[in-house]
Amino acid sequence: MSKKLILAHLALLGANLIFGVNYVIAKGIMPDYLEPRAIILLRVIGATIIFWVVGFFLPKEKVAKKDLVKLGYLSFFGVALNQIMFFEGLNLTTPINASIIMVGVPIIVLVFSHFFVGDKLTENKIVGIVLGFAGAAYLILQSGNFTFSSDTFVGNIFVLINASSYGLFLVLVKPLMAKYSPITIMKWVFLFGTILVMPISVNLALNAAYSVIPTSIWLSIGFVIVFTTVFAYGLNNYSLKTISPTINSAYIYLQPIIASFVALTFSKDILSIQEVVAAALIFIGVYFVSFKKGNISGYFSKS
Repeated sequence: MSKKLILAHLALLGANLIFGVNYVIAKGIMPDYLEPRAIILLRVIGATIIFWVVGFFLPKEKVAKKDLVKLGYLSFFGVALNQIMFFEGLNLTTPINASIIMVGVPIIVLVFSHFFVGDKLTENKIVGIVLGFAGAAYLILQSGNFTFSSDTFVGNIFVLINASSYGLFLVLVKPLMAKYSPITIMKWVFLFGTILVMPISVNLALNAAYSVIPTSIWLSIGFVIVFTTVFAYGLNNYSLKTISPTINSAYIYLQPIIASFVALTFSKDILSIQEVVAAALIFIGVYFVSFKKGNISGYFSKS
């Protein structure tokens, strides 16, 4: 394994460790201290400033106008829709629920890769997709009988939309990563993302009661901006210069383990049998998608 490939995998490991811890840290901010969209605006503005300042000290890269247009719509999927759905969803569901649903991202990436990049869908991948989505659907529907009035139903739906948006972003940003540095990509994506997020977030951010926010929560907000946004996004996109979106998304399997461990350790959540069943379906689906050799039909023909 080359040094470049090792660094890409280490970057992914670091990014997903941060993402896993973020479920619990971000949940602690909402809604007692800040509304989800207020956090999002602080997050994208902070990240935009940091990425542009860092970019100022790096070699300048001129981005073609057609690529700026691409970065504009990528900012919708990778920043605006992604983060709004994640924070609004996490505000309405539990850290473990959110992290389990996000495990479906690798399966979503495979579907988008098939339609947008032309990757072949094998029998094993199709079985994995069905099992993975069955797990996510079961987790969503067990919280309510087809009603949006249950405690976590809407939140689970929002997190599923967030997962789909993030999966599409991973697939579509890959070609641009071959042309530009991760910092160049991120500074433009977050600048456009700030413009998209601001109209629906600025009032909540301006009217928030910042004076009553304790130091511990400010540290949590700082973690979300600096680590979850700048470091994790930067590491994640750095890895895309070397490895495929499918391998990149596979590291998301670590997130529910990390989030569950942190949530249970600090008594932020409880683990139910429904979540265990949902996680089992998703992980079995992931196994068939990523690791199973041969085709399903081959096993039936031998029996």
